[in-house]
Amino acid sequence: MTSSPDRVVVGISGASGVTYGVRALDALREMGVESHLVVTKAALLTLAQETDLTADDLSGRASVVHRLADVGASIASGSFRTRGMIVAPCSVRTMGEIATGVTSTLLTRAADVTLKERRPLVLMVRETPLHLGHLRTMAALAEMGAIIAPPLPAMYARPDSIEAMVDQSVGRALDLLGLDWDRVSRWSGLSA
Repeated sequence: MTSSPDRVVVGISGASGVTYGVRALDALREMGVESHLVVTKAALLTLAQETDLTADDLSGRASVVHRLADVGASIASGSFRTRGMIVAPCSVRTMGEIATGVTSTLLTRAADVTLKERRPLVLMVRETPLHLGHLRTMAALAEMGAIIAPPLPAMYARPDSIEAMVDQSVGRALDLLGLDWDRVSRWSGLSA
């Protein structure tokens, strides 16, 4: 079997933390990896609330942009080979659709395809606190092969800014796709 091409699907849903998706696109571009972006309507509202970026600014960071309603797009088919998919951030609604397989948008269809093809699906779930329904949904997704990777700060890296914390979380998510972004601080053991 040949290796997967350097191509990653990035989904951005409406949870707080849109900057995780933005930085994932930036990182993929820096590494020369083709990115395929799909964004929910709620994510565009969050983009306007949390950043000074426009929808065009966001689209300009991706290699290819797909319309949310375009269920016939390349990323909706398992024959379109990728390294996997990151949903950053991943809302609870998006997580629920993926878990049930009842997909209503290209974002959740692409995630479903990623799971059925046994490719890495990294869900940067942004919700707290979590109730039992959320936890059960995460457990079901983990059983299906998804990787639940909430963006949590790695304090051992001694981040000096929000940007550093975001980059660390994004870099660790990219690690799960076999991509090594040079902005990740690696644990090297306890210092003497």
